Amino acid sequence: MTYENILVEREDGVGIVTLNRPKALNAMNRKLGAELLDAVKSLEADDGIGCLVITGAGDKAFSAGGDIKEQVADDKRYTREEQQRLGNPRRALEISLCAKPTIGMMNGLAYGGAAVLASSLDIRVGCETSRFRFLAAAYGRINATWSLGSQIGWPQAKELLFTARIVEAEEAHRIGLLNHLVPKSELRMKTMEIARMIAGNHRGAVKGVKALLLEQQAEDLATRWAAEHRYTTEVMHGARAKEAFPEFLARKGIATD
Repeated sequence: MTYENILVEREDGVGIVTLNRPKALNAMNRKLGAELLDAVKSLEADDGIGCLVITGAGDKAFSAGGDIKEQVADDKRYTREEQQRLGNPRRALEISLCAKPTIGMMNGLAYGGAAVLASSLDIRVGCETSRFRFLAAAYGRINATWSLGSQIGWPQAKELLFTARIVEAEEAHRIGLLNHLVPKSELRMKTMEIARMIAGNHRGAVKGVKALLLEQQAEDLATRWAAEHRYTTEVMHGARAKEAFPEFLARKGIATD
């Protein structure tokens, strides 16, 4: 696959994937999502790679989340059922189940679907501009129920999912959403330090550790993801873009009819 929306580097046994739509705060459209998953799968299959790092281009954002403009266009063009077939709703799950360890280099904000992506990674390293918002409940959708609790514990996950509030860098570090918090000037250095240590270990052992940790959760990720997906497709349909983001659409002058 030819990549238009991401960059891929290989350094010292580490695969680095950069979401590369900085003018759109690295918002994740369908094309970027497909490229990201393809890159993760390719690096997972590469025997020369022992650890994966995912980050965003620019200084402002890891990613602002889903591409709302694309969602509005899809709402006009496709039915709900057709939209389900367009993308890959299992993308964050498949990245989470990558056999090799994954690290989020959180260079800025991670909102909405990007917060879900971040919570699906094994480790997150952040800086003073890192912040998260699991904002689905604010606009009539549901996500991250399958991923966040195992990262920061159920009480903290419930609060962040129920309130949809912004989590600044210091709090994210305190509650375990960030493993490390360093000055932005040191972010890549710290992330790569950890990634190189992982990549330098016995590949089979590291993959075995991750597989066992995933299996030993009370329920496997796929079961938890399937429960969320079933609820949001059969019980409570997620809000359409014009219902979820009226203020954004009005501010940008985007027509929804």
